[in-house]
Amino acid sequence: MRQHRTPRLLGTLLLVVAAGISVAGAAPSAAGRTATPLGQVIPAPASVDAGGSPYRITSSTRIRVDDSREGRRIGSYLADVLRPSTGYRLPVTDDGGRDGIRLQLSRKDSALGAEGYRLQSGKGAVTITAREPAGLFHGVQTLRQLLPAAVEKDSVQPGPWAVAGGTITDTPRYGYRGAMLDVSRHFFGVDQVKRYIDQLALYKVNTLHLHLSDDQGWRIAIDSWPRLASYGGSTQVGGGAGGFYTKAQYKEIVRYASSRFLEVVPEIDMPGHTNAALASYAELNCDGVAPPLYTGTEVGFSSLCVGKPVTYDFVDDVIRELAAITPGRYIHIGGDEAHSTPHEDFVEFMTKVQPVVAKYGKKVMGWHQLTGASPAKGALAQYWGLDDTNAAEKEQVAAAARNGTGLVLSPADRVYLDMKYNADTPLGLDWAGLVEVKRSYDWDPGNYLAGVPGSAVRGVEAPLWTETLSTSANLDYMAFPRLPGVAELGWSPAATHDWDTYKVRLAAQAPRWDAMGTGYYRSSQVPWPAE
Repeated sequence: MRQHRTPRLLGTLLLVVAAGISVAGAAPSAAGRTATPLGQVIPAPASVDAGGSPYRITSSTRIRVDDSREGRRIGSYLADVLRPSTGYRLPVTDDGGRDGIRLQLSRKDSALGAEGYRLQSGKGAVTITAREPAGLFHGVQTLRQLLPAAVEKDSVQPGPWAVAGGTITDTPRYGYRGAMLDVSRHFFGVDQVKRYIDQLALYKVNTLHLHLSDDQGWRIAIDSWPRLASYGGSTQVGGGAGGFYTKAQYKEIVRYASSRFLEVVPEIDMPGHTNAALASYAELNCDGVAPPLYTGTEVGFSSLCVGKPVTYDFVDDVIRELAAITPGRYIHIGGDEAHSTPHEDFVEFMTKVQPVVAKYGKKVMGWHQLTGASPAKGALAQYWGLDDTNAAEKEQVAAAARNGTGLVLSPADRVYLDMKYNADTPLGLDWAGLVEVKRSYDWDPGNYLAGVPGSAVRGVEAPLWTETLSTSANLDYMAFPRLPGVAELGWSPAATHDWDTYKVRLAAQAPRWDAMGTGYYRSSQVPWPAE
């Protein structure tokens, strides 16, 4: 596993379609000498018009950017990716030439929206145009996927570096395309989180949901309640040392995510999943007695004391401090598996806590059990049920959606990345079933829940819970190859969703993962190139 290196991390982690695969299971041509077809990227573009001469990156290529801070930053980022493998200087300049790699911001192109881009490739130049910097960044990810897999290596490779001719015009289906990382069950340090951010950015994922508290660990420093982190964060599943982020470290994660155009959504799960907090402060317990720290994996046994005024002092302090260091729109307040909280208490708790989130300038996000109370205006409910979740629970969610609550879909038997692929998978859990690659991809968020208006679906999110995962290699194995498919469900038009064509595009990325040293699960459902 490679060590984290900020200037090149995204480069070493990009998942790109390797050139030269013409039939399922065929090996790519040597060094990817045939340009990757424009439509062979993941997520699938909204529109492709292929044809014309390819563009070749050579020793004389320049990266030409607008005279803007974001344009220069994205150009420099691209140069950092390409220089080690090509061996070329690739100077970044705003001198306005018409050749080379051109990155352009054009506020006039309103059809591209906040995240769309247009990529035009021909003999003289490859030009990426976007209305907003996020779109320019997404276009750069597509450019990288159109280059041979060897472009991701840290040493000079022979090339050639060709980009197929034609035009891609691309905008996302959903504005929320997320992934969740559970740092509570097992703690992951700043560099490990940055590594995951880069993996997400490669697929145009734009939201990182950080699960910062649970029974097994509290992972963010709160100045007004210092024992939450120092004591509540001192262990993890299995009894390891645990850990927590200082506010400075959390800010660095947020900054790094923002540089990759991801918004961080921090989660403080409550009123259940709170043993780490209850163990840290006896007064948060109804009986005033602190339980021991917990290192197991059971759920549903803990609850904040809904009737105590100190509970809401605690909530106010935590949300206030977290909101102050979170520039994003949302604070996730959990709400799932509160089995030790009577329903009436749950409703009372959510009724009191949601206004606190608004008080500090944020919007509420919660697991879909939030719909059993009264979701605040502008709230997002995250559905994590199964295909066979009972009809009454689904209708409760649908009714909230019809009443204006936005939905993010994370069905556990589809996109929980910690579910085992099959019975022999050495990592993960299976309470939601076995989730192979096809099952994770082969569903439509737009019509998944009956009775939900299409406008209520804001997007998708792939959670990665870590009861059994403790290393970056573990995360890689469970996220890949399922994560790209979830990203495609969130970005690409529904008309492009087709398993038979997707699995070939997915298989073609294997040489890229091999080049990066990224371990992955070689599903028998995918026609991987011969090893």
